[in-house]
Amino acid sequence: MGRIPRLYRSRGLEGGKKIRMAILDPATSRVKLAGICLAVLCVSGCSTTSGSDRLDETGQQVAEATTDTSEPETSAFYIQALKGGLVSKIPDVKISAADRSRALEAEYKVLENTPSGQAVAWQGSGGMKGEVIAAVPYQVGSQNCRQYSHSIALNPGAAPKLARGAACRNPNGSWTPL
Repeated sequence: MGRIPRLYRSRGLEGGKKIRMAILDPATSRVKLAGICLAVLCVSGCSTTSGSDRLDETGQQVAEATTDTSEPETSAFYIQALKGGLVSKIPDVKISAADRSRALEAEYKVLENTPSGQAVAWQGSGGMKGEVIAAVPYQVGSQNCRQYSHSIALNPGAAPKLARGAACRNPNGSWTPL
């Protein structure tokens, strides 16, 4: 393929306009364009963020669960929005972070999509187990809300400890305990 002439304007020494002609080689232009595109991609891959700018209803910063807004949020976002859930309100219950996470996942699951009266059970370490049951959904203004209970047996044969509460669903799909 041959070279393509290109016209451009420039100013002369006395301020007058001159027309100059440059000869462009299509192969060289493509290489330069590819190099520029590659450089832009490399630099754009280096950007980072310092977390989320989203706030929950109390004004606290909510951790970013995903940077891709086309995908639904992950369970970490929804669990954090529960702010400890009912499991944190049961007196004299000390559980590990892993067991607390299992308990909060059960709370979210029962609030979000479990029929009323149906239990969602979870199993923790050392024989600890729990069960979460939600009542019939109801509305407060434009929000869907549910009452629910969470019982935990700390070891096999132990009497379960119980907490009751309610939560309302936010427009972003998270639940806020009342």
